[in-house]
Amino acid sequence: MIAFLQGILRLIRNDSIVVDVQGVGYEVYISDPLSFKLGDEIFLYTYQHVREDAILLYGFKKEKDYEVFMRLINVKGIGPRTALNMLGVCDGDEMIQAIEEDDVRRLKALPGIGAKTASQIVLDLKGKFISVEVKETSKQDPTWDECQEALLSLGYKTAQLSAIKKELVGKDLNVDQMLRQALSLLAKRNGV
Repeated sequence: MIAFLQGILRLIRNDSIVVDVQGVGYEVYISDPLSFKLGDEIFLYTYQHVREDAILLYGFKKEKDYEVFMRLINVKGIGPRTALNMLGVCDGDEMIQAIEEDDVRRLKALPGIGAKTASQIVLDLKGKFISVEVKETSKQDPTWDECQEALLSLGYKTAQLSAIKKELVGKDLNVDQMLRQALSLLAKRNGV
């Protein structure tokens, strides 16, 4: 498996680039080939896809985009080409946010994704992305930490709580007020 490539960009095509790695040219399918310049030294995280009739490389500038791609191709109905096209419109961070917030409408707007597939993405991937940023920012708000701890003990999942966090953090609330508002938001999201 080819995990990454580092070399000189020699050729730009419509949906791929050719990277010269010590005299060997690797064709890599990428979502935004025009964002590169010929002759630049580049580094790409890659996924090697083996089919009956071809061996293809898909490349990503950011490791997070690669990780999201790897999870997307495991969702029923999404192949590497579709996942790459999705990440061309919506980067890894935006994709994770849409999944964690149950934003099926946002996912449906992506190329090649219908309502059924968008729902399947949320069903399969929600809660699978652990965001370091969420953990870091929660340390800065002790009220949220205490509220989150109480909600987790009630059986709510971290993904559910990260989806409502933005609506609660930063307001001038004590723990009881924040807990009441959080329970109300969670109930609305669950259709209660």
